[in-house]
Amino acid sequence: MNAIKNLISTLLRRPRLGFAAIAGICLIMTLMSIFYFTLYLELEPCPMCIVQRMCVIVGGIFCTAAALCKTPLGWRAWGIPALLVTGFGMATAARQSWLQWNQPEFSTCGRGDIYGMITDMPLSRAIPKIFEGTGDCSVVEWSFLGGSIANWSFVWFVICIVALLALLLCGRAH
Repeated sequence: MNAIKNLISTLLRRPRLGFAAIAGICLIMTLMSIFYFTLYLELEPCPMCIVQRMCVIVGGIFCTAAALCKTPLGWRAWGIPALLVTGFGMATAARQSWLQWNQPEFSTCGRGDIYGMITDMPLSRAIPKIFEGTGDCSVVEWSFLGGSIANWSFVWFVICIVALLALLLCGRAH
């Protein structure tokens, strides 16, 4: 328990290190989703999974930029967008988890559908359609300790949001 306290204390005293740690975890999660889930298990990501992946990637990029900044203004300028993107990812993962627990009767959400929606519909109608999330988005194809990919993504996003808030609110320049 002392080791965890010391780690948290160190990260709060050195926010750039905290942002770098978050960026590193985002990179690991991205590689795991590509190599393990997509290539090894051959799971096709649904539209909501794609949105969550993009949130992890973009959040990781923002955290990398924050880690490279030497001033509090710089790392906060990148940390706040990281927080917003992570919040969006958390909302998407929560919605997908809900869909998995309350499966709809009709399947209309498929990987191919998303591209057709974006090319055939105005963006203002296509984006909300992505989040209707029926069909493939509600199927649980993998689980670990009783949680689906969406459930574990939600947990990561919550941890990431708490860490980002702590870094942004409590971090000191070093």
